[in-house]
Amino acid sequence: MLGLKRGTVTLCPHEKEWETTAAETVGMLKQIFGETAADIQHVGSTSIRGIRAKPILDLAIAARDMEAVRKKIPELEAVGVFFRGEDHPGEFLFVMGDFERDTRTHHIHVCPADGEDWRNYLNFRDYMNAHPEKAAEYDRLKGELAEKYALDRASYTAGKTEFIARTLRKAETWRCRDAIPGQSTLH
Repeated sequence: MLGLKRGTVTLCPHEKEWETTAAETVGMLKQIFGETAADIQHVGSTSIRGIRAKPILDLAIAARDMEAVRKKIPELEAVGVFFRGEDHPGEFLFVMGDFERDTRTHHIHVCPADGEDWRNYLNFRDYMNAHPEKAAEYDRLKGELAEKYALDRASYTAGKTEFIARTLRKAETWRCRDAIPGQSTLH
C-alpha cells in the first residue's frame, strides 16, 4: 500500500514495494534535476528496515543551487510533483499523490547539499538501519503516538521530536567514529 489521506496517521509494516517505488522515483527525479542535484536518497521511516511507517515515501534531494530548483518547478509539476513551499526555512517540500482523494504518496524534501538537513536525513536512516534495537524503540514510540493521534498528524510528529533529536546526536557521533578506521561505533 502506498498513500495516506493528508493529516491522518496510519502505520503499515515495511513493504518491499516502498524500496522499488522509491528507486523508480529517484531515477525520474535524477533525470529532471540533472546536475542541480548532488544526490537523491530514499529517507524517512519507509527506508528503515523492520519498522512500521506511514505509507508515504520520503525522498531527500541534496541541491547544489536552491534557486535552480525553483526553475524546475514547471517541469516537476508536469510529471505530478507539486511544490508546497518551504517545509522549514531553507528546505523546499514537494509532494506527489492523488489530490482528488486528498492523499499523499511522496514527500520530497530539497535542501542544500552541504547543509545540516541533508546530513540529518542520511545519518538518521543509516544509524537506525545499523542499530535494529534503536529502530525497534522508534517503532514502539511511533505505534503509541499513531494510536493516540490517528487523526492529528501534527501532534504525532511533535511526539517524535525529542526521540529524533536525541538519535541525531548519537548518529552524528556514530558517523564520525565509523569514518575513522579502528574505532568502534556508538551504541
